Amino acid sequence: MPGGRPWRRGAAVIAVLALTAQAPAPRPQAKPAAPQPAPGARFRLQGPLVQGAAVLGTAPAGTTLLSFQGVAVPVAADGRFLIAFDRDFGPSAEISATLADGSVVRETLPVARRAWNIERLNSLPRFAQPAEEFNRLRPAELAQINAARAANAQSDGWRQPFLWPVIGRLSGLFGSQRIYKNGEAGSYHSGADIAQPAGTPVMAPADGVVVLAADHPFTLEGNLLMIDHGMGLNSAFLHLSRIDVAVGARVRRGQPVGAVGMTGRATGPHLHWSLRWRDAKIDPLLVAGPMPVAG
Repeated sequence: MPGGRPWRRGAAVIAVLALTAQAPAPRPQAKPAAPQPAPGARFRLQGPLVQGAAVLGTAPAGTTLLSFQGVAVPVAADGRFLIAFDRDFGPSAEISATLADGSVVRETLPVARRAWNIERLNSLPRFAQPAEEFNRLRPAELAQINAARAANAQSDGWRQPFLWPVIGRLSGLFGSQRIYKNGEAGSYHSGADIAQPAGTPVMAPADGVVVLAADHPFTLEGNLLMIDHGMGLNSAFLHLSRIDVAVGARVRRGQPVGAVGMTGRATGPHLHWSLRWRDAKIDPLLVAGPMPVAG
């Protein structure tokens, strides 16, 4: 019959559509579960979890990437690493380790607050206008300091117990701060001041590499010496009367490196010793321990 074939073709199409509509939809394939760290995989930490502290740690076995606050931290071949909390660090820190099997170990570290010595000088302005000479010299000085901090020298000094570079009276503590007229805050004290007569020998607190030995007094720091202890940790010694080591020299813990002075902005002979891990300023008292009694 002339109209039969189109009808049969239409019926066949309808039958196929009906069967298709009745077929169950394909199930979505489940994503493979993320690898889980082995039971017992954890960080081992040595040091106080407080503002201004440095902490030595050991990463879980098999760590391929360690992150602190989302930024990669180097790990030594034996799994040891270093982190630090600056003076104004918040109440917690995040640390994570990615392991060779892809699993991730995460930990939230509580960071205790500290009470700082705050001195209020409500009748005084914060500072006088910097002199023209200071403005001319300071950019080049800061460039040298920043280049030294970025040196990333290879040293294992960061692993050692730190010595006090000079034994004496602590005349200025890390973290102290002055509040001036109209509530303007001055910069907080970034290190420890040790009062001793000019010429008193200054020792390296730990092994390291000299990354800056000023060939002339800087406007603020005077004769400035900086030693890199490795893993981003460095010491700075300010106001020296002399520097006894050169850039590139490897120094040993307890080795004489200079002498106390009052060069730069200083009102009397003393050593200002500051410690930094990357951009975090840390408290020498928490690294070297209480000041020993002079013998």
